[in-house]
Amino acid sequence: MLGSPVDIAIIGVVVLLVFGPKKVPELGKALGQGIGNFKRALSDVTDDVKAGIHENDPKKDISAAPVPEPTPSQPVAPAPQDEKAVPS
Repeated sequence: MLGSPVDIAIIGVVVLLVFGPKKVPELGKALGQGIGNFKRALSDVTDDVKAGIHENDPKKDISAAPVPEPTPSQPVAPAPQDEKAVPS
């Protein structure tokens, strides 16, 4: 950013001397259009990036996700029994 109004005034005088009073309004208009085009392009890129991030978001829509097939569970061995606890 520019530091002070004096800096802006100096830049304005230099531009006026270099380009002349007839060309300065045209340059200002072209600069404004260029900045507007840049902002629109930046907004489009930002929207595309956000859409790409949300497209890969696993929390996005769980209901549309395919349900995984159940895997066969391994047999569980019976727990060993304590011989003292079982009446004979």
